[in-house]
Amino acid sequence: MDHTSQGPPGENEKTRQLNQYRETNTGGEMTSDAGLKITNDRWSLRAGKRGPTLFQDSHFYKKQSHLNRERIPEKVVHARGFGVHGIFECTQSMQEYTMADFLKEPGTKTPVFVRFSNFIGNKGSKDTAIDVRGFATKFYTQAGNYDNLALSFPAFVLQDAMKFADFVHAVKQNPTTDVPQATIAHDNAWDYIANNQESAHFIMWLMSGRGRPRSWRMMEGYPINAFRFINGQGRSTFVRFVWKPLLGVHSLGLEEANIIGGVDPDYHRRDLIEAIERGAYPQYNLGVQLIPEEDEFKYDFDLLDATKLWPEEVVPVQIIGRMTLNRLVDNFFAEEEQSSFDPSNLVPGIDFSLDPVLQGRTFAYRDTDYHRLGTGNIESIPINQPVVKVNFNQRDGYSRYRIDADPVHFHNNSLADNTPAEVTPTAGGFMHYPAEVQGAITRERPSEKFGDHFSQARLFWNSMSPPEKHNLIITFNFHVARIKNKKVRQQVVDMFAHVATELATKMAEHVGVNLPQITPVEVTATSPVLSEANTIFSAATQKVGVLVGEGFEDKEVNEIIGALNQNGVFFDVISERLGPVTGTGGTMLEANQLFVTASPVLYDSLYVIGGQARDQTKFDQDIRHYVNMAYRHFKPIGLATTAERYGKGLKKAAGVVFAMDNLDFETEFMEAVKRQRFWERALEQKTAPEFVGVP
Repeated sequence: MDHTSQGPPGENEKTRQLNQYRETNTGGEMTSDAGLKITNDRWSLRAGKRGPTLFQDSHFYKKQSHLNRERIPEKVVHARGFGVHGIFECTQSMQEYTMADFLKEPGTKTPVFVRFSNFIGNKGSKDTAIDVRGFATKFYTQAGNYDNLALSFPAFVLQDAMKFADFVHAVKQNPTTDVPQATIAHDNAWDYIANNQESAHFIMWLMSGRGRPRSWRMMEGYPINAFRFINGQGRSTFVRFVWKPLLGVHSLGLEEANIIGGVDPDYHRRDLIEAIERGAYPQYNLGVQLIPEEDEFKYDFDLLDATKLWPEEVVPVQIIGRMTLNRLVDNFFAEEEQSSFDPSNLVPGIDFSLDPVLQGRTFAYRDTDYHRLGTGNIESIPINQPVVKVNFNQRDGYSRYRIDADPVHFHNNSLADNTPAEVTPTAGGFMHYPAEVQGAITRERPSEKFGDHFSQARLFWNSMSPPEKHNLIITFNFHVARIKNKKVRQQVVDMFAHVATELATKMAEHVGVNLPQITPVEVTATSPVLSEANTIFSAATQKVGVLVGEGFEDKEVNEIIGALNQNGVFFDVISERLGPVTGTGGTMLEANQLFVTASPVLYDSLYVIGGQARDQTKFDQDIRHYVNMAYRHFKPIGLATTAERYGKGLKKAAGVVFAMDNLDFETEFMEAVKRQRFWERALEQKTAPEFVGVP
C-alpha cells in the first residue's frame, strides 16, 4: 500500500514534519535570539575608541557564549559519520512472521534516516581508515520509531557486552601519547586481539577488503545480533537482517586507502553527496534470514553468538524490501550530529533475542546519548521525533520544547481517567515475547559452541579468491609489523595459525617471529557470497578520470563521453588548467580538475586522451603518473588514438584498451570499467605469483 496517495502517513511525512523547523536568515533583518534588532554586529562596545570592552555588551556576550557551546561531546565510537534521508518500500509481505506494520503489505513506504560511520577514529579522522563501518537506519513507522543498527561485517568482535569497554580502550589511541589515530596498527589493539581470541572471525573481515569499502554505496550492512519476529498469533521466529547494495560490494586497495586518506579525508561522504546530487540514488535490498524457534539448537553455531554469521547456504536470505537514499540533510549538526539510534527502539512484531551482546547494547546506546546530547528528551529533537503522536508522563529536562498543558503526569490516576491509557497487544501495544528462562544466576558462556573461535574464520579464508587472500596477508603484515613488542607479534601469528597455515606462515616470514607450530581447525566448507569476486559488477557510478589537453580528436572523444553518460558513469575532466579544452573540430570539454587538485587513486578508471599543453613536459609527466598508478592498482585504462604513446609497453596488458585500429574500443572500454579490477596484472608486475589462475 502506497501511503503517499492518502496524505499522512506518506513517503514525505518525515520531510513535512521537519519542514516546520526549517528557516532561513537570508533577506531578513538581523536580530538577537530574543528578537532584538541588531544595529552593529562588527565591533564590540568599548569605553572610548581604544578603550576596553564593556561588560554590558550583551550582544557580544551572547554571540561568544553561544559559540563556546556549539560543540557537543563526540561519540566514544562511531564519531565520524554522515547521515542522509530516504525511503524504504516493503516488497514482500512478512505478515506470516511479524506484526511489524511497515513489513505487512508490499508497497508500504516508510521514511528513513541513515547514518554511516567509522568505528575507531575521532570525528576529525579520515573516511578511508581500515575499520568496521556503522550502517544505522531509523524507520519512522506508524507504530513508532524502529532503529536498525548494522555494521559492515556480519560478525562482532566479542561475545558479551561486558568486554566492550576493554575492546574500545584497546583499539583507541595510546592513553600516554594519544597516538595513533583511526587504526589498530599498534600494540594495545593486537595484544587485546591475541588474548581475546573470539575476535578471530571479526579480524579476518577487518583485514579483508571489507575493512576499506570503495563507497558506502557499495557496502553491505549487518545488524550483528539475532532478533525475533513475532506474528499475530504470538509465534516467534529468529531473524537476522542484512542490507545488500544494488551496486555490489567493492573495496579499495590498502595502498589506495592510505593515499586517499591524505588527498581526500572526506572521500566517502563526498562520494555519497555526489551520487545523491546527481540523482544516482544509493539503493539497498533488505534481506532476512529466518530460523524457527524450534530449530534454535539445530546448527553447528549458536544463534546467540554475535561473533558468528549465519551462512547463507545454510540459512538463505529472503529479500523483503528496498531502501533508496534520496535526500541530503539541510543542516549537518541539527540532523546528523543530533541523530540518536537505539537498538531498544522496537515496534510490535520485532523483539530481542537473549544474545548477551544485544542485551548489553539495549542499555549502552541510550545511556551514551543521555550523556552526549545532555538531555533525557532525546526523542524531542526534530530528527529523532517519530511521525506519530506521542503521549507519556515524563516532563521537564534540557531541550524540553513541548508545552505540556495537562496537570496530571502520573499513572495510575483518576483525575485524567487514568490516561494516557495502556494499550493491549491486540490494539497495537508492544509486548515482549514470553521466552522461557531457567537456570541458576551465573557468569559463564551461554553454550559450548561459544568456545569455537576459528571455524567461521577459516570459512571466511576458504571463501576468498586468490587476490583477496593475497590482500589479506598484505594487510595483516601492514598492521602486525607495526607492533613493537615481539611477544605480541608472535602471539598474533600463533593465533591466526588456527585459521590458516599459509596466512600465519607468510605473516611470520615478514614480521620477524618464529614460524607457527599449530595445526589449524579442519574446515573445508566455503561460502561463495563472502567473496567480492562473486558480487554484482556495474559501470554505473564508477568514476573515470578523463585526462585531456588541447587538440583532441572530436568524434572519438564525443563517442566515449556519450557512452560514459549513457552508462551512468561519473567522470572528471582533468587538465593542466581549469576551463574549456578544445578539440580539433571545435568540441569543448570543461576541465573541472587539475592534475594537482585530483589524484589517480580517486578514480576507478582512466580515459587518457592526451593533447597539447602549455607545459608539454609537465603535462606528459602527469599523465604517465596517473597511468602508472592506475596500472599498479589493477584499474582499467582506456587510451585514445591521440594517447597511444602513454601506453608504451602495455599493449597486451589486461584491462588496458587501445583505440588505435580498434572498432570495438567503446564496448571494450565500458566492459573494462564495469569489471573494475584486473588482478591478472599481478603476473605482469611480478609482484604476486599467488594470483596464478585468477579469472
